[in-house]
Amino acid sequence: MATSPPTVEPGMHRQVWRLAGPIMISNVSTPLIGVVDTAVVGHLEHSYYLGAVAVGALIFTFVFWSFSFLRMGTTGLTAQASGAAAADEVRAVLARALILAALLGLILILLQGAIAAIALPLINPSADVAYHTTRYFEVRIWSAPATLANYAVLGWLIGMQRAGSALALQLVLNGTNIVLNLLFVVGLGWGVPGVALASVIAEYTALAAGSLLIARHLRWIGGTWDGRCLRNGRAFRRLMAVNRDIFIRTLCLSLVLGIFTSQGAQLGDTILAANAVLLNFHMFMVYALDGFAHASEALVGSRVGARDVGGLRRAVWVSTVWAAGAAALFTSVYAATGTLIIDALTGIAEVRSAARDYLPWAVVAPVISVWSFQLDGIFLGATRTAAMRNAMIVSVGAYVGMVWLIVPGHGNHGLWFAFMAFMVIRAFTLAMAYPALVRASAPTTASDG
Repeated sequence: MATSPPTVEPGMHRQVWRLAGPIMISNVSTPLIGVVDTAVVGHLEHSYYLGAVAVGALIFTFVFWSFSFLRMGTTGLTAQASGAAAADEVRAVLARALILAALLGLILILLQGAIAAIALPLINPSADVAYHTTRYFEVRIWSAPATLANYAVLGWLIGMQRAGSALALQLVLNGTNIVLNLLFVVGLGWGVPGVALASVIAEYTALAAGSLLIARHLRWIGGTWDGRCLRNGRAFRRLMAVNRDIFIRTLCLSLVLGIFTSQGAQLGDTILAANAVLLNFHMFMVYALDGFAHASEALVGSRVGARDVGGLRRAVWVSTVWAAGAAALFTSVYAATGTLIIDALTGIAEVRSAARDYLPWAVVAPVISVWSFQLDGIFLGATRTAAMRNAMIVSVGAYVGMVWLIVPGHGNHGLWFAFMAFMVIRAFTLAMAYPALVRASAPTTASDG
């Protein structure tokens, strides 16, 4: 990203790990929910239960994560306000994000019928999968306000570099979800609706815990709830511009995952279930490596707010070196233990066999994907969201073309190839825009004005 490694003081490595370590732990607990979902449902009698949870989770990944700007945008804006020592604006960023989260969550509940009517025909699963997906959807949708509010709370905590609090929030959310999954599905036999109910209760439990964490941190940072900051037209327009760009970018990313699952569904329930198993490998890796990306967001944002270009370069270099090492470790572990993990996730013989056939793609995914994750974190911290949006649009266009050209002749291998190529194109297009990010972060001199 930089032409040569910058001189890095030893304290920078500790700072990156002080942020990335707790966030990695908290992030890794998130895909454990998917692992538990897969394990408890994957050992039921029929593969369509596993397919239903995969499709239901996909729908909510698409719907909820389309509003993930509430996490991403809040982190960058909070970090920049904190770096500029603007305590009132730090509070105002949180308030704007929570108000927006509440409104959007209520809208999703009101539109639940329309969302279900559109989503299922687009994925077009088998009749059995569709029936159980509908049962999942009807329960899970009620978590919408809490889910979106938790995005805002988590983004604010990361932006404030409160990694320990972010860890506590995620552990409450994901720990509650896992325990309730086991209770409702294994203990009470509630099946697919039990998986959805566990998610709903966990989201509201986490929101209550997040409110307590916020109250404590607000006492520490000082400042006041200044109505003028909340009504600041320029800040509001910036918020909406950042959120618009991240929304488009995230919608495109969700579209890629949607196409991946839909194409897998067209290849049959066994391939759909096998891909669901292997996506647990991918998502576990994504959430772990995102710890370094989140550290980049917080560190880059604070240095952009302080106009410290040298500090920005150092934060980018150190966080990326550590992320690359972690990606190589994931690839090594998956290569050595992949078949054992597959067997632990499902007891269905045909799903196990299919998942083993496509395991090499999950093995190489970490070292291919890490670069796009890191660049995402850097651009989010700098709130260079228009560049992110444009890079994602180009990448999705290329992905759709590859799926159209390759999958008919190469099946699921072609589908995984297109997915990995998409990750490479994401990284390349963002890397091309990185020099402009550095130039824009330089201090403004008198002659510039």
